[in-house]
Amino acid sequence: MLRRISSLVGKLALIQTSFMVLALASIGATLWVSWQLEGGAGAINEAGRMRMLSYRMTVAHAEGRQSDLLKDAETFDAMVERLRVGDPERPLFLPDTEACHRYFERVAQGWPALRKRLLEPAGVRVSPLTDAFVAHIDELVGAIEHEIASRTAILGGLCFGLVLLVVAASVVFVAGTYNWIVQPLQRLREGLQRMAAGELGARVDELGSVDEFKSLAQGFNQMAAALQQAYQGLEDRVREKTAHLAQQNERLEALYDVALLAAEADVSLESMAQSFAHKLARLVRADASAVRLAAQDGERWLLLGQTCLPQEMIDAERCLRQGDCACGSADAEGGRTRIIPIHSIAGPRLKHCEMAGYQTVLAIPMRTSGRTIGEVELFFYGERRLADSEEQLLDALVGQFALQVDNLRLVARDREMAVSEERNLLAQELHDSIAQVLAFLKIQVQLLRAAIGRARPDEVERTVAEIETGVKECYANVRELLVHFRTRPGHEDIEHALRSALAKFEHQSGLSTQLSVHGDGLPLPPDHQVQVLHIIQEALSNVRKHAEADHVRVRVEQLPRWSFEVQDNGLGFEAPSSERAQTHVGLQIMRERAQRIGAQLSIERPPEGGTLVRLVLPQADAMRAGATSAAALTLETQ
Repeated sequence: MLRRISSLVGKLALIQTSFMVLALASIGATLWVSWQLEGGAGAINEAGRMRMLSYRMTVAHAEGRQSDLLKDAETFDAMVERLRVGDPERPLFLPDTEACHRYFERVAQGWPALRKRLLEPAGVRVSPLTDAFVAHIDELVGAIEHEIASRTAILGGLCFGLVLLVVAASVVFVAGTYNWIVQPLQRLREGLQRMAAGELGARVDELGSVDEFKSLAQGFNQMAAALQQAYQGLEDRVREKTAHLAQQNERLEALYDVALLAAEADVSLESMAQSFAHKLARLVRADASAVRLAAQDGERWLLLGQTCLPQEMIDAERCLRQGDCACGSADAEGGRTRIIPIHSIAGPRLKHCEMAGYQTVLAIPMRTSGRTIGEVELFFYGERRLADSEEQLLDALVGQFALQVDNLRLVARDREMAVSEERNLLAQELHDSIAQVLAFLKIQVQLLRAAIGRARPDEVERTVAEIETGVKECYANVRELLVHFRTRPGHEDIEHALRSALAKFEHQSGLSTQLSVHGDGLPLPPDHQVQVLHIIQEALSNVRKHAEADHVRVRVEQLPRWSFEVQDNGLGFEAPSSERAQTHVGLQIMRERAQRIGAQLSIERPPEGGTLVRLVLPQADAMRAGATSAAALTLETQ
């Protein structure tokens, strides 16, 4: 019935009337039960007086007090009559039950016989008859008490029911107030707040409300719909213009950022490529990106920078061979951007991309001065197509980055040429001064030995031999320094420079050498190559002077970091103490050169004998430095 009433006034009136009727009925029942309990209590009291009066009359009969006995008998008659008809004023009445009426009839029927015996002469014994009569009175009292106990329980139940009724009424009123008044008001308030915040599509739920609030909700929704319709067209136009301006600003910002990539101090090509890969992937919403640089031989593509690529793919494609992958194809499609659908290409050429879950690859060639120096790759998990404006933007960004690479290469070449010129000047000065003086001294010593050989032959011969040995050693050292000073990497990688140095060492010392190179990594920059070559040449010089060896092995590791080992099979070398190391010029120079490039230098005696000199470059510094050299090697040979 409550659900069929839709108005708030009707619901409240129905609830209030229902609870009022239930409350009045419960109160009336409680009063009636209380009245019954009071009448029963009066009946119990009257029955108790009858029991006491019966014993008193028995005692008066035994003592022969007839006047008292007659008076008590009349009182007893009145008591029986009161129990029969009741007394509403006291109140006093028997409970209206079969048991109470049955036991009362026994008492009423037994009283005339007892009264007759009590009024006879005193010689007759009436105590047994009195006891039997009092037993009937006790039965009546028991029946009345039983009925009073039942009605007392009913009264307690009615009181508890009243309490539950009050609680239920409170709950119903609170729930009804919340559902029919508070909730609709809250929905209206929330709708107003959303409208005030600019959410014109806000609507208020019209279902579940009473008629009064349903009318308010309908009016609110009609007002909101009209307002939304009025502003919808304007918002669409503003949104379209804003999105277009945001896109243009983002592209301009990307071009500006790429132009400033090389403006930072001590920037390296690897860090610049890493930053460019991140910016480009974010601009075109790519899932991953990679920047590859073409190696000197044109057959390898070295991974220079990347973002979000899986580590397995990074390890597998750190150095790509020409033709091993669909990416890294020089001058493919005339240097235009290529869209590579991975699942449409058969064969293993894109197996790493397919294993990583990519579906589309965009390959943008890096070109400068008409030459391809590398490639930028964008990876997508879904299908991707490029609009003309997007393709133009990517070509502009990659072209700008290629110019930054070219500029960085020119800076590296200028620095290399300055260092080379300074070293050549120093070598020329040594050659023109010390080397010629020592050569002249050598000739003079030989002439001296021939001139004074006739005076004291033994002493002159021994002294001259020592001078000659020292002069020869000094001369050999100077020639070796000249070789060191003139050593420059030029356009070679470290492997070619090491082979040239070992060939000169074999020619000067007559010792056999072996070079082994492992791994494919980015080349070292020229300044690092110079320091590494000088350290290795100093180690080879120590082998020639002190080791008494006949074989030298040089081992180079490029991954995960650059490391160089020079090991001979000679007598071995004990590392000098800290005090002696200060006077050991060769070792001190080697350590100073290692410190300049942040490398670690160690000298050990391996178990198989000889001496092992190990030079280890830091991984981060080596990779960052290698990026700059890669640009120089690639662009110079294109």
